[in-house]
Amino acid sequence: MRIDSHHHVWDLGVRPQDWITGEAMQPLLRDFTLSDLAPLAAKTGIDRTVIVQTVADPGETPELLDLAADEEMVAGVVGWLDLESPAVDDDLAGLLGHAHARKLVAIRDLAQYKDDVEWLGRADVISALQLLGRHDLTYDLLTLPPQLPAALQAVTACPDTTFVLDHMSKPYIAAGEIEPWRRAVRALAARPNVACKVSGMFTEADWGQWTTEQFRPYVDVLLEAFGPDRLMFGSDWPVSTLAATYEQVVDVAGQLTAHLSADEQAEFWAGTATRFYGLTT
Repeated sequence: MRIDSHHHVWDLGVRPQDWITGEAMQPLLRDFTLSDLAPLAAKTGIDRTVIVQTVADPGETPELLDLAADEEMVAGVVGWLDLESPAVDDDLAGLLGHAHARKLVAIRDLAQYKDDVEWLGRADVISALQLLGRHDLTYDLLTLPPQLPAALQAVTACPDTTFVLDHMSKPYIAAGEIEPWRRAVRALAARPNVACKVSGMFTEADWGQWTTEQFRPYVDVLLEAFGPDRLMFGSDWPVSTLAATYEQVVDVAGQLTAHLSADEQAEFWAGTATRFYGLTT
């Protein structure tokens, strides 16, 4: 079993993707569907996937749940919720009441784009994160390295909520910087309720000149800090297509984990995602 724990889909005719800006991002300004992804997944041995939200729009998550309902390939959906909303309890109840809520496995708000670097440590945000834990929903941490201390504060304050760190918290690979990201990631990994996606590496490197060996020091940090049983593979398709093909993304992940035992590879490719997202595969 192989699971791609992080990919997106969108239909620009239904909803614009306002985060796609600038000339370099223009290749993403088209529709990307499950029909586009399916042959890529089949070719690379990916059996199941997790769709992740892209925009702060309450209409998107129900649509993703509807899309996932009849798609055997899709094991789960990471939806969006406004954690700052005074109606967050009611908003969550609405999602949990959706006809296909069984495929809602996690929530994320877009912490990366918050002006306040300490946003995840705010009392109202922590209260909402604790609410997710009471409903057995995981929270996806979308952070940049300077936001990791606040992420640690949130994870520590919510021991009954499980967390998944998206995109390794986007270390500055293109610049070759590993500190203070390494120290912050190690501190976060010391908390047993957090796992990490090995995803998003390619767009943090030089899109046209990356090499597998550029990624190895960062993945080695994660392997030492989290262990294979708290790491999971994610493609970040189609954003990753700015720098690599789907096949390249899967292949590089395989190269960087080739030294692991068969049991450890099983955790990386499927076990961690299954446990932290409560997937039925």
